[in-house]
Amino acid sequence: MTQSTARADVMRSAVLAHIGASGPTSRADLARELGVSPALITQHTRQLIADGLLVELEHSPSQGGRPARLLGLVADAGRAIGVKIVADHITAVEVGIDGAVVRSATEPFDAAAGTAVTRLGEVLRGFIAGGGDAPLLGVGVGVPGNVDEQAVGTVDSTQLGWLRVPLGEALRRELDLPVLVENNVNALAIAEALHGQARGHENVMVITIGTGVGAGLLSDSRVLRGRSGGAGEIGHTPVQEDGPLCQCGGHGCLEALIGQSALVTQARERGLISADAGIPVLRGLADAGDEGAQQLFSRAGHLLGRVLAGAVNLVDPEIVIVLGEGVEAWSHWSFGFEPAFREGLIPRNRAVPVAVETWQDDRWAQGAASLVLSTPFDAQGQSGEQGRLVRERLAVSRTATPDAGLVKE
Repeated sequence: MTQSTARADVMRSAVLAHIGASGPTSRADLARELGVSPALITQHTRQLIADGLLVELEHSPSQGGRPARLLGLVADAGRAIGVKIVADHITAVEVGIDGAVVRSATEPFDAAAGTAVTRLGEVLRGFIAGGGDAPLLGVGVGVPGNVDEQAVGTVDSTQLGWLRVPLGEALRRELDLPVLVENNVNALAIAEALHGQARGHENVMVITIGTGVGAGLLSDSRVLRGRSGGAGEIGHTPVQEDGPLCQCGGHGCLEALIGQSALVTQARERGLISADAGIPVLRGLADAGDEGAQQLFSRAGHLLGRVLAGAVNLVDPEIVIVLGEGVEAWSHWSFGFEPAFREGLIPRNRAVPVAVETWQDDRWAQGAASLVLSTPFDAQGQSGEQGRLVRERLAVSRTATPDAGLVKE
């Protein structure tokens, strides 16, 4: 597919996201806020109106000249479910067509159990049953690991202890809905492109720090997945020869040195925290001025900065976005990160901006829901047969409500 079609996919989704966040908006305001030409906005909004996703409202007040028509969302056009899976819990969100989270829930989960996938299906059935009236377009699932294809959804994950688990197939059978499965950081990158600081950029690196260390890459507005969906495994960059064992089976990986469990282990070994204390206690010590705790986070930032500089030199992004549970301690990471990162960049990349986002746990699940919301504009065909089913459900919902009179104010 061409770069132009991928950009169109993102732009139409960005229009929906912006109107959902800001309320009814004129075409001129959309063009200004999204940084594109009025002609391009007119082209995309015309198609979105034809698709039954936008509706023209009353004119806005005029300061002279022709009043502008406002555009609003067709509130009953559809909704999606997003699911974040980690080893010990799952978070599910319901989002509107604009990607805004309507409700969320978190449930305990044992990924290592033989009945894990069945349990997941049961939880999702219950969550879906409590949803709104708008047509449910599908379910997006984000997992920490490799996913062969979004539309197939076979998962390999060392964090979950899963090997060739047919997650997509099982959930489609259990829920009788379109299901798209993707690496959780890739899904997060899609959400950033639609709703976050990646919006308006075509080449982006999204870095997550926390339980693990991952990267999602947008190249020419498309997710860079690699041969088997495993692109972006920056946490498994070899850093220290003969270093600590990583869950991937290697030694001295970045994640084995700066992931949360690694930081907790180091803190316990140094006597900074007790054997039953975790990352919140370590972060609290650093916040209170404990020099040892601050040095531990600063060293983690230094190692991240060195590795990330090499990755930026390799892929040449316009912006780097850092987020995840670990950013709650970013003020301590940054002392080591910033000098190591800037010193490691080649001259042309030294001005690349790094945006650190405040973390909300349901952002992972919102990213998974974005897999569904982006499929109506999936000119690349990444969503495959499941994307076609999502588009069919959207078409049926428009046929069932031809007047689409309700708009999100």
